[in-house]
Amino acid sequence: MSDAGDALDLLRQAGAVLDGHFRYASGRHGPMYVEKFRLLEDPVATSELCKTLAAELRSHDVELVVGPTTGGVIVGYEMARQLGLHSYIAERDGDGDERALLRGFVVKPGQRTLIVDDVLTTGGSVRQTIAAVERAGGLPVAVGVLIDRSGGRTHFGLPFGAGMTLDVASFASEDCAQCAAAEPLIET
Repeated sequence: MSDAGDALDLLRQAGAVLDGHFRYASGRHGPMYVEKFRLLEDPVATSELCKTLAAELRSHDVELVVGPTTGGVIVGYEMARQLGLHSYIAERDGDGDERALLRGFVVKPGQRTLIVDDVLTTGGSVRQTIAAVERAGGLPVAVGVLIDRSGGRTHFGLPFGAGMTLDVASFASEDCAQCAAAEPLIET
């Protein structure tokens, strides 16, 4: 992608940008929603965003790519393909908020690991994935996401790259102008 406008056009063409009155998973409300699976179902669009991101993050001497379930699995696979590496999955481990590298994935001690995800909002899944890699003995060296919906406000203490950054306004329900105007609310 040459710029954020091209990336946003790509998302719109994939039908991934929805306009309306949405309640996000955080409980906050906003006028735009990025339906990540409309993007991830399109291998060409996903590959294009990953290509840009891989080029940006290649300089960190990455040896492994790890992404959280669910959308991070697809992004992890495509980023690993673009970088010529293996891709592991960080899954929920039990009923808690912790993730782990299950299914026999073995990280070499100190293995330089790129953490990836599809859409970043609060960073919870990425933080859980970083912790899972560290518990497995790996060394997280960078984070990459296809879409940073936090507007660049979420930080992990590691080099960070995003295929595109969106600054989507969100509001508490009591401060939401769309609620005041009685616009129908769509659950995400």
